[in-house]
Amino acid sequence: MSRYLHTHHVARSLAACPVLLVGLVQAQEPPAPQSLPPVTVKADVSKELGAGYNPPNAISATKTEAPLRDIPQTVNVVTAEVMQDQHATSMQDVLKNVPGVSFSSGDGQRDQVSIRGFSAIADQFVDGIRDDALYFRDLSNVDRVEVIKGPAAVLYGRGSSGGLINRVTKKPGLDVTDFALSYGMWADRRVEGDVGRVFADGAAAFRITAAHEEANSYRSQQFLNRTAVAPSLELRLAPQTTVLLQADYLQDRRVTDFGIPAYKGRPVAVDPSTYYGAANARDSDYSQSRVYSGTATVNHRFDENWSIRNATRYYHYSLERNNTLVGSVNESTLRASLTHGNVYREERGWFNQTDLTQKAQFLGMKHELLYGVEVGQQNKDLVNYSRANVASVDLFNPVLPTLPRLVGGTPATSNLGVFKTLGLYTQDMIQFSEQWKALVGVRYDRFEQETIQRLPGQPNLARTDNAWSPRAGLVWQPSKQQSYYLSWSRSFQPSGEAFSLAANNAQLAPETTRNTEVGAKYDFLDGKASTTVSLFRIERTNIKVANATGTALIPIGEQRTDGLELSGAAQLGGGWRMLAGYAYLDALVTQSTPALQGKQATLTPRHSGNVWITKDLGHGFGLGGGLNLVGARQADPANTVTLPGYVTADMVAWYRRGKFEAQLNVYNLFNQGYIVSGHGSSPNLNLPGAPRSVMGTVRYRM
Repeated sequence: MSRYLHTHHVARSLAACPVLLVGLVQAQEPPAPQSLPPVTVKADVSKELGAGYNPPNAISATKTEAPLRDIPQTVNVVTAEVMQDQHATSMQDVLKNVPGVSFSSGDGQRDQVSIRGFSAIADQFVDGIRDDALYFRDLSNVDRVEVIKGPAAVLYGRGSSGGLINRVTKKPGLDVTDFALSYGMWADRRVEGDVGRVFADGAAAFRITAAHEEANSYRSQQFLNRTAVAPSLELRLAPQTTVLLQADYLQDRRVTDFGIPAYKGRPVAVDPSTYYGAANARDSDYSQSRVYSGTATVNHRFDENWSIRNATRYYHYSLERNNTLVGSVNESTLRASLTHGNVYREERGWFNQTDLTQKAQFLGMKHELLYGVEVGQQNKDLVNYSRANVASVDLFNPVLPTLPRLVGGTPATSNLGVFKTLGLYTQDMIQFSEQWKALVGVRYDRFEQETIQRLPGQPNLARTDNAWSPRAGLVWQPSKQQSYYLSWSRSFQPSGEAFSLAANNAQLAPETTRNTEVGAKYDFLDGKASTTVSLFRIERTNIKVANATGTALIPIGEQRTDGLELSGAAQLGGGWRMLAGYAYLDALVTQSTPALQGKQATLTPRHSGNVWITKDLGHGFGLGGGLNLVGARQADPANTVTLPGYVTADMVAWYRRGKFEAQLNVYNLFNQGYIVSGHGSSPNLNLPGAPRSVMGTVRYRM
C-alpha cells in the first residue's frame, strides 16, 4: 500500500507546574565560571522522561501510568522519536514496528489490522476512549502508539481478541514550535505544524497541531488529499484540578483501492501500478471521510491517595465510498468480473468515562485500585448500493471501463444501528513485596444493539448482551533487572461489534476469547535497553465472519493461536538506538466445517519480524536503517490463495544543526516486489506494496 495509506507522555505534574520545574533545575545548576559567558540549556523534556526508543512506562494496559516491567502482559510502544526517524504518517507505518501485527486492505478506506491472528477492525482507541469509526488516521497529533496484546475487555469493553491499539495524543504543557515540510516520490507533499505555549503563571497552556498532504501514487489513478487540525487547551482551575479541552478535525479523500485479483493460488503477476476498477477512478471510485471530535477531561486529586478523572468524547464521522472491485475470476477465460458500488456512512457517538484511583496499604500489601464506569451511545447510519458484473476485463492486461457513480435505485442496505454501552469495572495493582506483584480486575458490560430498517419487508432487530470480562496476572521480580509473569484474561465480541445487526447474526451469542500468557521482561545497562519474551495461547469460540459481499456468514467455529513474541528496545550511549521484534504465530481454525477445519487464519504469517537501528555520527549527522520480514499469509478463509512472504529494507540519514533539520528517508531500498495486505474474506482483493521511494524533510524546531 502507498506510504501515505498507511511525537510521549509528558508527566502531568510537570506539565502542570512548568515554573516549579524550571526553578528546581536552576537551583541545582552550579554557578558558571566568571570567565565564561552564561550558557542557556534547553532540554527536550520528553526525552528526559524516558521517551526515545525505550520508554519505561505505559498507560494503556492499566489506565494509570505504570512501569512496563510491572504489567503482566505484552505491551509494545512506538514513540514519537521512532515515528519521526521513520517519517511515519499512517498507522500502517507505525504498526510495522510491532511484532504480531499484520495488515488488511481495509476495503481501501480505513485502517485495519490483525493482532496475533485475530481481526482488530474495531479495536482502535484514542487516549483510552473507543475510536472505531472506519477511516484512515493521521499521526500529526499522535505522541505515541501503545499496542496491548491479548484480550483487554477488562478495561475497554467488547472486542480485543488479539489486542488493541491506543493512540496517545499530544497535549499542552510544553513550549513547542515545530514546522516540517516533506516532498517525495509521486509528488507526495506534506506540511506539518505543532505550536504550544505555557502561560507564565502556569494556569493555562495551549497546543495546536496541523497537517496537510497531497500526493499521487505508484498505484494507477490513486491520489491523496488529506487535512488534519487538532487544537487543545488545558486550564488549571485549582492547585489539584485541571480541565483539558481537545478538538480534532480530519478530512481524507483518495481512490478506493481494493488491489489486484489472484490466479492459480497467487496474486496475478502484473506491474504494482495495475488497477482493476473504473478508468475514471478519481471521479467514480473515490472515498471521502470526515471526522470531527471533541473531548473534555477533568482531573482532580483529593490527596496523595485519592484522585478522579472524568473524560467525555463526542465524535461525528461521515463517509462517502465509491468503488469498483474484482468480484470473481474465471481462470478458464482469463477474465475478471467487476462489481461496482458505493457506501454512505454517517455516525454520531459519545462516551463518558469516570475513573477513581485509590492508593492504599493494608494487610501488609500496597494497592493501587481503580474503580470505573463507562457509558456511551453510537448511532451508525448506513446506505449502500451494489451492482455485480458491470464489466469484464482481461486478467493480466485489463482495459478499464468508464463507469458513472452508482446512484439512485433501490439500495442493497439502508438502516440505522444504535449501540448503547454500560460498563462497570475495577482493578487492583497489588505489591505483596519487592519481588511479588499482581494485577487483577473484572468488568461487567451491558451492550444493547438495535437495527432500524428502512427497506420494506425487513424487520427491525435488537439484542442485549451481558458479559463479565476478568483478568488476573502474577509478577515475580527477583531483581531490578528481571521480571517474570503469568496472566489470564477473557473478552467478548458481540455479533454487531462494529456493524449493525443483520438477520443472519441477530440471534447469535457473542464470541468469547481466552488468553493465557507467560513471559519475561529484562532490563540491561541501567534500563537503557529492555527486552520482552512471551509465550501465549489465545482461543476464540463461536466465531463467525462475513463473506466478501457481506450477505452471509461463514461458519468458522473455533480458532486458536499459539505464539511466541520477542521484542526489544534500546537507547544507548554513543547515539545508538534500536527497536526490534519477532513473532511466531500458529493461528489455526481448530473446529469448523470440513472446508475450513485446520485452515490457517487469514492474513497471519507464521513468521514476522522487524529491526530498526539508528546512530548519531556526530557534528549533527546521523544514519539508520532497518528490515521488515513478513512470511506467507492466506488471503481467504479457505486458504485458496497465498500471499508470498517478503523482506523490505528502509534507510534514513539526517543533519541537525541548531533549530534546523534535514532528513532523507528511503523505503524499500532494494525495490522488492510484494503484497502488503489482503482483504481477509476474498482471494481477489490483494494490495501490492510500494516500490522504492524517497522522501525528504526539512524541519524548523525551537
